[in-house]
Amino acid sequence: MRYALDTNIVSYFLKNDRVILERIKMEMERNSDFVIPPTVYFEIHNWLLANNSKRKMAIFQDMYSSQGIGIIDKEILDIASETKVKLQNEGIVIGDDVLIAAYCIKHNLVLVTNNTKHFKDIENLRTVNWKD
Repeated sequence: MRYALDTNIVSYFLKNDRVILERIKMEMERNSDFVIPPTVYFEIHNWLLANNSKRKMAIFQDMYSSQGIGIIDKEILDIASETKVKLQNEGIVIGDDVLIAAYCIKHNLVLVTNNTKHFKDIENLRTVNWKD
């Protein structure tokens, strides 16, 4: 399986959440792949810098060094823009997390998030909540 980790999941990981740590370990034993979408990298990196959390920053650096960070290209921006406009036309407001969704759609990744409701209206996006 190929997963993208949402901001809240990376945050749980950095806080040593037992459920998330065990699930990541289990998935690694299954040879699942993980990636950190660029928007998630930005949000986590910003949070760690703002809180001057050097210990968690070192853990995060190890995490993204081994798992990788994706790149936002034109196709992802197009998917995000089209998705956002479609949802807005339906009266559904979504923020910049649409970039995370578009990244996952383009790369056929399952988004691991504790906020599946936030992403529920996005077509072609697969989500899973490991905290349930």
